Amino acid sequence: MNATPLRIAVLLSGEGTSLENLFEQIDAGAVPAQVVLVVASKPKAGGLARAQRRGVPALAVPRKKYPDPGAFNDALHAVLADYEIDLVALLGFLSPFETRGRFDGRTLNVHPALIPAFSGKGFYGQRVHEAVLESGARYSGATVHFVDAEYDHGPIILQEAVEVRDDDTAHSLAGRVQEAERRLVPEAIRLFAAGRLQIAGRRVRIADPDVP
Repeated sequence: MNATPLRIAVLLSGEGTSLENLFEQIDAGAVPAQVVLVVASKPKAGGLARAQRRGVPALAVPRKKYPDPGAFNDALHAVLADYEIDLVALLGFLSPFETRGRFDGRTLNVHPALIPAFSGKGFYGQRVHEAVLESGARYSGATVHFVDAEYDHGPIILQEAVEVRDDDTAHSLAGRVQEAERRLVPEAIRLFAAGRLQIAGRRVRIADPDVP
């Protein structure tokens, strides 16, 4: 385990419940990390207030202000350049993030389904759970993966299946998927901090902690 806490930038678009969970895990000593910056794609994102309450720099880079994804990412990277960042975590970030070499293999995303199912452009938030229910699938789940140039496509780090119940609504299914996300995100960050994640093509190998 690294002696120096991992320095994380969190990018989000909504209320920041995954961010809050990460804060709590860090406070409990379960994740050897420090959130040093929170960036939101929406000025009124609740996650900004969560960061501010903890004294973490919190900035909005409104997606609507930029004509194309490239210009938007120019603005994001300009903000990130002012901080020493070890890992970028996309926790409910609903806009494309370009790693641009600088953050290749150092950007994680969480998706509320078992990639490659119910993933890609247009699959976000409640839309994912509605699509799962409409399909008749018996299982959904959560995925944490490295980010590449495509939506929800990079090498998978961790997944957890969630059973779809006969009486599920999109809301009830989302609640159980979020519980899985709250377990997977801290664990993925712990593994990254320990240097145990090895990308090999489309796969991520988790190294044995006892093997140098």
